[in-house]
Amino acid sequence: MKRNKMLLLMALSLVLSVVLAACGGKDEAPNKSGSNATGQNEGTGEPDAEQVLNLIEGATIPSVDSAIVEDQVGFNVLNNVNEGLYRLNLENVAEPAIAAEEAVVSEDGLTYTFKLRDAKWSDGSEVTAHDFVFAWQRAIDPDTGSPYGPFMMSGVVKNATAISEGKMDKSELGIVAEDDKTLVVTLERPVPYFLSLMSFGTFYPQKEEFVTDKGDAYAANSDNLLYNGPFILTEWDGTGDSWVYKKNENYWDAENVKLDTINVDVVKDSATAVKLYNDGKKDRAGVSGDLALQYAGHAEAVVEPDTSIFFLKFNQMKDGKETPLANENIRKAIAKSFQKEDLADVVLANGSSAANFIVPKEFAFDENGNDFRDMNGDLLVYDTEEAKDYWQKGLDELGVSNLELEILGGDSELSKKMDEYFKDQLESNLKGLKIKLKEVPFSVRLELETNQDYDIEVSGWGPDFQDPISFMDMFVTNVTNNLMSYSNSEYDALISSTKDELALDPKARYEAFAKAEKILLEDDAAIAPIYQKGSIQLQKPYFKDLGVHPFGADYSYKWAYISGKK
Repeated sequence: MKRNKMLLLMALSLVLSVVLAACGGKDEAPNKSGSNATGQNEGTGEPDAEQVLNLIEGATIPSVDSAIVEDQVGFNVLNNVNEGLYRLNLENVAEPAIAAEEAVVSEDGLTYTFKLRDAKWSDGSEVTAHDFVFAWQRAIDPDTGSPYGPFMMSGVVKNATAISEGKMDKSELGIVAEDDKTLVVTLERPVPYFLSLMSFGTFYPQKEEFVTDKGDAYAANSDNLLYNGPFILTEWDGTGDSWVYKKNENYWDAENVKLDTINVDVVKDSATAVKLYNDGKKDRAGVSGDLALQYAGHAEAVVEPDTSIFFLKFNQMKDGKETPLANENIRKAIAKSFQKEDLADVVLANGSSAANFIVPKEFAFDENGNDFRDMNGDLLVYDTEEAKDYWQKGLDELGVSNLELEILGGDSELSKKMDEYFKDQLESNLKGLKIKLKEVPFSVRLELETNQDYDIEVSGWGPDFQDPISFMDMFVTNVTNNLMSYSNSEYDALISSTKDELALDPKARYEAFAKAEKILLEDDAAIAPIYQKGSIQLQKPYFKDLGVHPFGADYSYKWAYISGKK
């Protein structure tokens, strides 16, 4: 799942599709985080117009079954029509939702006890602890074929790994309903970000009687679903290019839901989306490519920072032999020899910013609310003089005077434009380097990366949950997403410690992450960070308090409203 996501971030973000985004889907770009802490167009007035919103999605809904959904659109819909124990608020903090209060956590960090509030399904029946037990067991059951159940629960919820592998019955999963309103979850190990996971769609409840009664028809259309969130889904036939959200009067917090109706149409072309926006038919539209340059200074343009990071991967082993990129000085030379600010501001020009790190800005925070980024600052920064010194050292160590290396990239116009930028920068700054460009369709690139049949690859990563481990775990020796033969035992030990002995010591845990990030970048230059993604959206000024999230679902409409519309 993660590797597919990483490559798709790379493939389709470079195309800059409107909002074909994903938490881990098959053909999408990364999630978007909010440009301000309290929601897009922070509300300052009261609802004073018809509370009907008209929006655009970049793709149709593949599924709204919380055990099956794996794409951005599905998770966005799910987030607005259903709800789990916790929900991300406008400040992107996970707060109790169906849980009536904060969970009680055992001293060893392995047991979480949740008390449920009085909440109802859209059919008027009570949401109970048993609904969570059924949904989680269904998601981890191999017979269900859930893409995210095993991914999110394995190594986290007790016995999840064994159940997903068919070695244990789903009834042994570490989740028990002590009564209708008391849910107890037992973990495999302490997981500091566990409550963040509780806002994720895979962990939502499902009513067993309803799911069983519908059988294969469950979630096939809006009539074959139950809802416990702010809205209900209507006018979706399971395949169509449009749907409608209606306020859910049975929602436990309905008094704080201001919108009555949200009309959604699928528009895949950015130019069409912008025209609809300018014609007043849509209240929000993404802009990409040349349109991003055109609208960057527009009065209604909003830059949305993203928590996805893009970087160059250096493959150290190919066809059973070490590549020149196994040389640390060669890697450092390349990493320091291209100007990231110009790439972000001129080539991409879409709200992205230069990155000198792997854990993004405004994503992970310590117990005092301090950004993790402040601990390490910038690493492996652009410096042509240092790059030239490293380059000569590397060439001397390899016993050569020149090198030819290939950059594996996509076949979109913007991807090609970016690759040409790398070629120009690297060849200009590193004497004796010749760069070849290999620009291929996504499916071909996936195969090449899987087989480690590449030299340098433009890659990207976006998180599913709020913790540095979401980024740093993929560089551990021999993990699935490494695929570049990088290995450092000290790095591995530090990452392991954040899961074990430091799991309940937040300060020491973050210090371990900071040290590991320096090893990865400053010491080893295992990768070369390029940019932290951003996007530009046009949004009507009367559209207030859109919740924009840096992980999980992209958007929440629970608090949104219309005020000041003329």
